[in-house]
Amino acid sequence: MKEEIGLRLAGSGGQGVILGSIILADAALANSYYSAQSQSYGPEARGGMCKAEVIISKHEIDFPKVEKPDVLLALTQAALDRYTREMGPDCTVVADSSLSLPYDRPNTYFVPILETAREVVHNPMTSNVVALGALNSLAHLVDEESLERAVLKYVPKGAREVNSIALKEGERLTADIRPAFHMAS
Repeated sequence: MKEEIGLRLAGSGGQGVILGSIILADAALANSYYSAQSQSYGPEARGGMCKAEVIISKHEIDFPKVEKPDVLLALTQAALDRYTREMGPDCTVVADSSLSLPYDRPNTYFVPILETAREVVHNPMTSNVVALGALNSLAHLVDEESLERAVLKYVPKGAREVNSIALKEGERLTADIRPAFHMAS
């Protein structure tokens, strides 16, 4: 079990990467962890590269930026290409299954996040919540109830049911994968 995990969530503007990081940080606080969240994106509000980072720790956090990520979540090819170059071999990469790497890399999981949001949940806008479900199921970052409460806290009232379904579908995607690490006990 790790004492601190640094996560980088990356994709394009409009995919909900930043909201996903806020939800994850909130759920970590509800689990009595310390958490820090930061974000950056280009001048293009929608469609440009965007990343958000979350630190989840059992101890106070000295620096709020992720210097060496333990986990990369990539929803676009541009994000995967850019950020995997910065990752060490111990970093776990969770990427949408529509993406690819031109080389083999350990601890890399390709998961049908975007397809699940589109074809199973029938709402592409829930891809960030599908991703959170998959990521949390894989790494056991926070308990499922806290994550669901945080999702429901931040999504509009009219979208709560579909996002609850998206979270469960995301969890299902990685439920059978044995992770390289986990946070929650």
